[in-house]
Amino acid sequence: MHFLQIDDLLNAEEIATLRQVAANGQFSDGRASNPHNTGKNNLQLHEPNAMRQTSPLILQALVRNQEFMDFAFPKRIAPPLVSKYEPGMAYDAHSDTAFINAGKEIIRTDLSITIFLGDPDEYEGGALKIEMGAGTCEFRLPPGCAVLYPSDTLHRVTPVTRGARLAAITFIESFIPDTKKREMLWELNELVAEEGLKMSP
Repeated sequence: MHFLQIDDLLNAEEIATLRQVAANGQFSDGRASNPHNTGKNNLQLHEPNAMRQTSPLILQALVRNQEFMDFAFPKRIAPPLVSKYEPGMAYDAHSDTAFINAGKEIIRTDLSITIFLGDPDEYEGGALKIEMGAGTCEFRLPPGCAVLYPSDTLHRVTPVTRGARLAAITFIESFIPDTKKREMLWELNELVAEEGLKMSP
């Protein structure tokens, strides 16, 4: 297991707020944050006022979610960013950078998370594909759902052919940088919790 799907990370009110901010916000070329990546073709909501509304809301949703906390063991979380893919836009296969500049600090990117904000019926294409060993996992999830995965995993967003794909992304520095050890602790905690439910008082 190298990824975690989290259903209903965001509630309906939070989804509506994020979509409204995105609808009113000014998107810019996503390559501004990674100008040397020629395979990146999307839009990002870098507008400061919009980010002041979206980033805290997403961060609050993450830290209140027990699945996220138990899987990621988060030490620091980068400010989340809303992205948009319009027809013809895609992001070729890549792994995320090992470190990012998050304002006044440098964050090691152990985990990445994609949070879907748009209804899959509103667009075609735009699937998140993550390479997992010999296979590939594909995600086009309902709004509010998320996928958490190691940042060094090869992944891509397929071309959007209709509508617009809206999502939020961010990166997590974990207290446990080693993926195998982190997943081992996750599985152990899950086992302990399961056995605890079976115990008689």
